[in-house]
Amino acid sequence: MVDISQKFRDELLDELEHDRLVLPTLPEVALRVRDVADNDDASLGDLTKIIVSDPALSARLIQVANSPLMRAGRKIESVDAAVNRLGMRMVRDLATSMVMAQMFQATSDVTDKRLRELWAHSTEVAAIAHALASQFTKLNPEQALLAGLVHEIGALPILTKAEDYPELLQNEQELDDIIFQLHTRIGAAILQSWNFPAELVAVAAEHEDVYRDSPSVDYADVVVVANLQSKMFGEHPPVDVDFDKVPAFAKLGLSTEVNVIEMEGTGDTIRETQTLLGS
Repeated sequence: MVDISQKFRDELLDELEHDRLVLPTLPEVALRVRDVADNDDASLGDLTKIIVSDPALSARLIQVANSPLMRAGRKIESVDAAVNRLGMRMVRDLATSMVMAQMFQATSDVTDKRLRELWAHSTEVAAIAHALASQFTKLNPEQALLAGLVHEIGALPILTKAEDYPELLQNEQELDDIIFQLHTRIGAAILQSWNFPAELVAVAAEHEDVYRDSPSVDYADVVVVANLQSKMFGEHPPVDVDFDKVPAFAKLGLSTEVNVIEMEGTGDTIRETQTLLGS
Protein backbone atom coordinates (compact mmCIF):
# COMPACT_ATOMS: atom_id res chain seq x y z
CA MET A 1 0.00 0.00 0.00
CA VAL A 2 2.90 2.35 0.69
CA ASP A 3 4.05 2.06 -2.93
CA ILE A 4 0.55 2.62 -4.29
CA SER A 5 -0.02 5.59 -1.97
CA GLN A 6 3.29 7.18 -2.92
CA LYS A 7 2.62 6.60 -6.62
CA PHE A 8 -0.77 8.24 -6.20
CA ARG A 9 0.70 11.29 -4.41
CA ASP A 10 3.50 11.66 -6.94
CA GLU A 11 1.11 11.51 -9.89
CA LEU A 12 -1.30 13.92 -8.25
CA LEU A 13 1.37 16.52 -7.49
CA ASP A 14 3.00 16.14 -10.89
CA GLU A 15 -0.32 16.69 -12.63
CA LEU A 16 -1.04 19.71 -10.43
CA GLU A 17 2.38 21.28 -10.99
CA HIS A 18 2.17 20.81 -14.77
CA ASP A 19 -1.47 21.91 -15.10
CA ARG A 20 -2.64 18.44 -16.09
CA LEU A 21 -4.79 17.75 -13.04
CA VAL A 22 -8.46 17.84 -14.00
CA LEU A 23 -9.96 20.49 -11.73
CA PRO A 24 -13.72 20.80 -11.19
CA THR A 25 -15.43 23.63 -13.03
CA LEU A 26 -18.31 25.75 -11.81
CA PRO A 27 -21.67 25.00 -13.44
CA GLU A 28 -22.34 27.30 -16.40
CA VAL A 29 -25.15 29.22 -14.70
CA ALA A 30 -22.90 30.14 -11.77
CA LEU A 31 -20.19 31.37 -14.13
CA ARG A 32 -22.67 33.51 -16.03
CA VAL A 33 -24.13 34.94 -12.82
CA ARG A 34 -20.67 35.81 -11.50
CA ASP A 35 -19.65 37.44 -14.78
CA VAL A 36 -22.73 39.67 -14.81
CA ALA A 37 -22.57 40.49 -11.10
CA ASP A 38 -18.93 41.55 -11.43
CA ASN A 39 -19.67 43.73 -14.45
CA ASP A 40 -20.12 47.35 -13.35
CA ASP A 41 -22.26 48.04 -16.43
CA ALA A 42 -24.69 45.18 -15.77
CA SER A 43 -28.11 45.66 -14.21
CA LEU A 44 -30.33 43.61 -11.94
CA GLY A 45 -32.44 42.93 -15.03
CA ASP A 46 -29.43 41.36 -16.76
CA LEU A 47 -28.92 39.14 -13.74
CA THR A 48 -32.59 38.16 -13.63
CA LYS A 49 -32.49 36.98 -17.25
CA ILE A 50 -29.76 34.48 -16.37
CA ILE A 51 -31.47 33.26 -13.21
CA VAL A 52 -34.80 32.57 -14.93
CA SER A 53 -33.03 30.33 -17.45
CA ASP A 54 -32.45 27.86 -14.60
CA PRO A 55 -35.80 26.88 -12.99
CA ALA A 56 -34.19 25.09 -10.03
CA LEU A 57 -31.96 28.06 -9.18
CA SER A 58 -34.92 30.42 -9.64
CA ALA A 59 -36.97 28.46 -7.12
CA ARG A 60 -34.10 28.33 -4.63
CA LEU A 61 -33.46 32.07 -4.75
CA ILE A 62 -37.15 32.82 -4.23
CA GLN A 63 -37.05 30.41 -1.29
CA VAL A 64 -34.09 32.24 0.23
CA ALA A 65 -35.66 35.65 -0.39
CA ASN A 66 -38.72 34.52 1.59
CA SER A 67 -36.76 32.73 4.32
CA PRO A 68 -36.41 33.94 7.92
CA LEU A 69 -32.78 34.72 7.11
CA MET A 70 -33.90 37.82 5.20
CA ARG A 71 -36.21 39.01 7.99
CA ALA A 72 -38.62 40.39 5.41
CA GLY A 73 -42.38 40.36 5.80
CA ARG A 74 -43.84 40.66 2.29
CA LYS A 75 -43.83 37.36 0.41
CA ILE A 76 -42.42 37.49 -3.10
CA GLU A 77 -43.16 35.05 -5.89
CA SER A 78 -41.02 36.16 -8.84
CA VAL A 79 -37.34 35.97 -9.69
CA ASP A 80 -37.02 39.69 -10.40
CA ALA A 81 -38.50 40.51 -6.98
CA ALA A 82 -36.10 38.03 -5.35
CA VAL A 83 -33.11 39.54 -7.14
CA ASN A 84 -34.22 43.04 -6.13
CA ARG A 85 -34.58 42.00 -2.51
CA LEU A 86 -31.27 40.16 -2.36
CA GLY A 87 -29.12 42.47 -4.46
CA MET A 88 -26.48 41.67 -7.06
CA ARG A 89 -23.58 40.68 -4.79
CA MET A 90 -25.72 38.47 -2.59
CA VAL A 91 -27.29 36.77 -5.61
CA ARG A 92 -23.80 36.14 -7.00
CA ASP A 93 -22.62 34.35 -3.86
CA LEU A 94 -25.90 32.55 -3.20
CA ALA A 95 -26.20 31.33 -6.79
CA THR A 96 -22.67 29.93 -6.63
CA SER A 97 -23.44 28.28 -3.30
CA MET A 98 -26.68 26.74 -4.50
CA VAL A 99 -25.20 25.01 -7.54
CA MET A 100 -22.22 23.64 -5.63
CA ALA A 101 -24.05 20.41 -4.79
CA GLN A 102 -23.94 19.46 -8.48
CA MET A 103 -20.18 19.10 -8.19
CA PHE A 104 -20.28 16.58 -5.37
CA GLN A 105 -21.19 13.69 -7.65
CA ALA A 106 -19.38 10.34 -7.90
CA THR A 107 -19.08 7.45 -10.32
CA SER A 108 -18.53 4.76 -7.68
CA ASP A 109 -20.36 3.77 -4.51
CA VAL A 110 -17.28 4.27 -2.37
CA THR A 111 -16.61 7.84 -3.41
CA ASP A 112 -20.35 8.59 -3.48
CA LYS A 113 -20.50 7.94 0.27
CA ARG A 114 -17.46 10.10 0.88
CA LEU A 115 -18.74 12.94 -1.27
CA ARG A 116 -22.12 12.89 0.47
CA GLU A 117 -20.33 13.13 3.82
CA LEU A 118 -18.09 15.91 2.51
CA TRP A 119 -21.09 17.88 1.23
CA ALA A 120 -22.94 17.46 4.55
CA HIS A 121 -19.89 18.71 6.43
CA SER A 122 -19.40 21.60 4.01
CA THR A 123 -23.02 22.75 4.37
CA GLU A 124 -22.76 22.63 8.16
CA VAL A 125 -19.53 24.64 8.16
CA ALA A 126 -21.05 27.09 5.67
CA ALA A 127 -24.16 27.57 7.82
CA ILE A 128 -22.06 28.14 10.96
CA ALA A 129 -19.75 30.51 9.06
CA HIS A 130 -22.75 32.52 7.86
CA ALA A 131 -24.02 32.89 11.43
CA LEU A 132 -20.58 33.76 12.80
CA ALA A 133 -19.97 36.42 10.15
CA SER A 134 -23.42 37.91 10.78
CA GLN A 135 -23.13 38.12 14.55
CA PHE A 136 -19.43 38.43 15.37
CA THR A 137 -17.83 40.29 12.44
CA LYS A 138 -18.42 42.95 9.82
CA LEU A 139 -17.66 40.48 7.03
CA ASN A 140 -20.21 39.64 4.34
CA PRO A 141 -22.29 36.67 5.60
CA GLU A 142 -22.99 35.34 2.10
CA GLN A 143 -19.27 35.43 1.27
CA ALA A 144 -18.64 33.56 4.52
CA LEU A 145 -21.28 31.01 3.53
CA LEU A 146 -19.55 30.45 0.19
CA ALA A 147 -16.19 30.23 1.98
CA GLY A 148 -17.55 27.43 4.14
CA LEU A 149 -18.88 25.53 1.14
CA VAL A 150 -15.58 25.64 -0.76
CA HIS A 151 -13.13 25.21 2.12
CA GLU A 152 -12.54 21.52 1.29
CA ILE A 153 -13.13 21.72 -2.46
CA GLY A 154 -9.60 20.40 -2.97
CA ALA A 155 -10.75 16.93 -1.92
CA LEU A 156 -12.83 16.54 -5.10
CA PRO A 157 -10.02 15.93 -7.61
CA ILE A 158 -8.31 13.62 -5.12
CA LEU A 159 -11.41 11.46 -4.76
CA THR A 160 -12.02 11.50 -8.50
CA LYS A 161 -8.49 10.29 -9.19
CA ALA A 162 -8.74 7.73 -6.38
CA GLU A 163 -11.53 5.98 -8.29
CA ASP A 164 -8.75 4.59 -10.51
CA TYR A 165 -6.98 3.15 -7.45
CA PRO A 166 -9.30 0.48 -5.94
CA GLU A 167 -6.71 -0.63 -3.38
CA LEU A 168 -6.34 2.90 -2.11
CA LEU A 169 -10.12 3.35 -1.84
CA GLN A 170 -10.25 0.29 0.40
CA ASN A 171 -7.77 1.85 2.82
CA GLU A 172 -9.78 4.74 4.26
CA GLN A 173 -7.11 5.94 6.68
CA GLU A 174 -4.48 6.13 3.95
CA LEU A 175 -6.82 8.05 1.67
CA ASP A 176 -7.80 10.37 4.53
CA ASP A 177 -4.13 11.13 5.13
CA ILE A 178 -3.58 11.97 1.47
CA ILE A 179 -6.64 14.22 1.40
CA PHE A 180 -5.53 16.02 4.56
CA GLN A 181 -2.03 16.59 3.23
CA LEU A 182 -2.95 17.77 -0.25
CA HIS A 183 -6.48 19.19 -0.33
CA THR A 184 -5.52 22.70 0.79
CA ARG A 185 -2.98 23.14 -1.99
CA ILE A 186 -5.32 21.73 -4.61
CA GLY A 187 -8.27 23.71 -3.24
CA ALA A 188 -6.35 26.96 -3.62
CA ALA A 189 -5.52 26.03 -7.23
CA ILE A 190 -9.21 25.35 -7.96
CA LEU A 191 -10.41 28.68 -6.56
CA GLN A 192 -7.67 30.52 -8.44
CA SER A 193 -8.82 28.83 -11.65
CA TRP A 194 -12.34 30.06 -10.87
CA ASN A 195 -11.03 33.62 -10.43
CA PHE A 196 -12.27 33.74 -6.86
CA PRO A 197 -10.97 36.63 -4.72
CA ALA A 198 -7.73 36.14 -2.81
CA GLU A 199 -9.56 36.14 0.53
CA LEU A 200 -11.48 32.98 -0.51
CA VAL A 201 -8.40 31.34 -2.01
CA ALA A 202 -6.80 31.86 1.42
CA VAL A 203 -9.70 29.97 3.01
CA ALA A 204 -9.01 26.87 0.92
CA ALA A 205 -5.25 27.19 1.44
CA GLU A 206 -5.12 27.97 5.16
CA HIS A 207 -8.21 26.62 6.96
CA GLU A 208 -6.32 23.61 8.37
CA ASP A 209 -3.76 25.93 9.99
CA VAL A 210 -5.82 26.56 13.11
CA TYR A 211 -3.06 28.62 14.72
CA ARG A 212 -2.80 31.09 11.82
CA ASP A 213 -2.97 34.68 13.02
CA SER A 214 -3.77 37.30 10.40
CA PRO A 215 -3.65 41.04 11.26
CA SER A 216 -7.45 41.34 11.31
CA VAL A 217 -10.39 38.95 11.26
CA ASP A 218 -10.93 37.44 7.82
CA TYR A 219 -12.95 34.69 6.12
CA ALA A 220 -10.31 32.07 6.89
CA ASP A 221 -10.69 32.90 10.61
CA VAL A 222 -14.45 32.46 10.35
CA VAL A 223 -14.09 29.10 8.59
CA VAL A 224 -11.43 27.91 11.06
CA VAL A 225 -13.87 28.55 13.92
CA ALA A 226 -16.85 27.14 12.00
CA ASN A 227 -14.91 24.02 11.08
CA LEU A 228 -13.79 23.44 14.67
CA GLN A 229 -17.27 24.19 16.00
CA SER A 230 -18.71 21.54 13.69
CA LYS A 231 -16.37 18.99 15.26
CA MET A 232 -15.56 20.00 18.84
CA PHE A 233 -18.96 19.20 20.35
CA GLY A 234 -19.47 16.01 18.35
CA GLU A 235 -18.73 12.39 19.16
CA HIS A 236 -15.11 12.67 18.02
CA PRO A 237 -13.75 16.14 18.91
CA PRO A 238 -10.22 16.94 17.68
CA VAL A 239 -7.72 15.81 20.31
CA ASP A 240 -4.68 17.48 18.77
CA VAL A 241 -5.98 21.07 18.93
CA ASP A 242 -5.47 23.42 21.89
CA PHE A 243 -8.63 25.45 21.36
CA ASP A 244 -7.56 28.17 23.79
CA LYS A 245 -4.57 28.89 21.55
CA VAL A 246 -6.57 29.25 18.33
CA PRO A 247 -6.35 33.01 17.54
CA ALA A 248 -9.54 33.03 15.46
CA PHE A 249 -11.75 32.44 18.51
CA ALA A 250 -10.37 35.51 20.27
CA LYS A 251 -10.56 37.61 17.11
CA LEU A 252 -14.27 36.77 16.83
CA GLY A 253 -14.74 37.42 20.55
CA LEU A 254 -16.06 33.90 20.99
CA SER A 255 -15.37 31.62 23.93
CA THR A 256 -14.12 28.15 23.06
CA GLU A 257 -16.68 26.78 25.50
CA VAL A 258 -19.64 28.21 23.58
CA ASN A 259 -21.44 25.91 21.16
CA VAL A 260 -22.89 28.32 18.59
CA ILE A 261 -25.18 25.60 17.25
CA GLU A 262 -26.91 25.54 20.63
CA MET A 263 -27.07 29.32 21.11
CA GLU A 264 -30.61 30.66 21.32
CA GLY A 265 -31.65 32.05 17.95
CA THR A 266 -28.27 31.34 16.36
CA GLY A 267 -28.86 27.59 16.30
CA ASP A 268 -32.17 28.09 14.51
CA THR A 269 -30.48 30.31 11.93
CA ILE A 270 -27.77 27.73 11.34
CA ARG A 271 -30.27 24.93 10.86
CA GLU A 272 -32.38 27.10 8.53
CA THR A 273 -29.33 27.93 6.42
CA GLN A 274 -28.23 24.31 6.24
CA THR A 275 -31.71 23.27 5.19
CA LEU A 276 -31.72 25.85 2.40
CA LEU A 277 -28.36 24.62 1.16
CA GLY A 278 -29.37 20.99 1.28
CA SER A 279 -32.86 21.30 -0.16
